[in-house]
Amino acid sequence: MEVDVNTHAARIADQGYTIVEDAIDMGLINSLDEDLRRLERDLHIIPAGNVFEGTHTTRIYNLLVHGPLYESVPVHPSILPICEKVLDPGLLVSSLSSIAIGSGETPQPIHADDQVLPLPKPHPATVCNTMWALTDFTEENGATRIIPGSHLASESPDLVTSYESIPAEMPKGSVLVWHGSLWHGGGANTTDTRRVGIAMNYCAGYIRQQENQQLGIPRETAKHFPRRLQQLVGYGIYNGLIGHIDKHLPAKILLDDPEDAFLLWDYAKPSSS
Repeated sequence: MEVDVNTHAARIADQGYTIVEDAIDMGLINSLDEDLRRLERDLHIIPAGNVFEGTHTTRIYNLLVHGPLYESVPVHPSILPICEKVLDPGLLVSSLSSIAIGSGETPQPIHADDQVLPLPKPHPATVCNTMWALTDFTEENGATRIIPGSHLASESPDLVTSYESIPAEMPKGSVLVWHGSLWHGGGANTTDTRRVGIAMNYCAGYIRQQENQQLGIPRETAKHFPRRLQQLVGYGIYNGLIGHIDKHLPAKILLDDPEDAFLLWDYAKPSSS
């Protein structure tokens, strides 16, 4: 599917979010949904039992360690270019997890994904997050609730306050993409079926990741990732400086790779005089 990256990025700049309908092939969507059910069984996943994660919601974190099926999510060609436009090509995988909102779940507190960062608001995007719809997202089954334009607010929401919001309804196979300052939260599920999504979250290259990808993913697993995915989980450097290891690419600890970093300092050569 060809995506108009500039149009979607402009919507995010204006409203704080966009919905890319029919972005993901149904074969991949169904495979992901089926495998998440397998993981829930094998890992004995149960709801966390707190209001924020949900008392009727199951979540599986660190999905990149659970098989090659998930490697296609961070680098998907319909979505990654939009996130690169919102942040920049130096972005990182911040977190990759699943969220299955079960019947009877109550609304998640409205929050902003970047509100833990000590930055005055509004500010340029430091986080760009996405929600892949593995089922239809409706108001009744817990579609993500959003407050359009709230990414431009001068503050973050109070987690104990109720706010007027709208559901980001979208058909299965669609993806919601939003600015990290957007006020949002999972919706209540008043149906008898699950609302299942994959939260593929990115951060700017200079922001610490939500899940520590380097420690959470065994090196033996990361060694076999495609080069772009290695960069996205932190085995690259940002703007020629941030994240290097003794002036080398972090990827060199995975394999003896002839390609190495060209650091920011290399641009400042001494004069010949």
